[in-house]
Amino acid sequence: MNNTRITPCTLEDIHTLQDIAINSYGDHYLYLWYDGGMWYIDKSFSEASLKKELEDPNAAFFLIYSDEELVGFLKLNIDKALEGEEVADSLELERIYLTKAASGKGIGRQVVDFTVAFAKERNKRMIWLKAMDSSKSVDFYEQNGFQKCGTYRLDFEAMKPEYRGMYVLKREL
Repeated sequence: MNNTRITPCTLEDIHTLQDIAINSYGDHYLYLWYDGGMWYIDKSFSEASLKKELEDPNAAFFLIYSDEELVGFLKLNIDKALEGEEVADSLELERIYLTKAASGKGIGRQVVDFTVAFAKERNKRMIWLKAMDSSKSVDFYEQNGFQKCGTYRLDFEAMKPEYRGMYVLKREL
């Protein structure tokens, strides 16, 4: 079993976060885009975008290490209700991004367990997320207690239309 460590990410870690975000995203999602992902990477992982998100008191970022090597990051939105649900005590799991080398080693399961504990500590009753319907991550989340509860469609012009679909999944606590 690997030695996984999940540590809070602060503004001082912005360049570390930026590097792992670009690397882990690049390992898995560039095929979605006409431009190889450059538009999305610039929009989501520029220093200005990450700084704004890190300064949001509702956002919680964490760096994920395996055997002391940085292998990914986690972003949670602490108070974010799922649209159409009455459960106000909800947390959104916005991103678990792991490098390709770290995938399939049980690290993601440990990150989900960490997220569940984080949510329970804050008296949340539900965790929800969106996952690409073309991604193996949907199976991963279902194996970790999440259930499909809806669909969503991205409207990014730079994204290939066949990859714009997403599932909304939730896990009651």
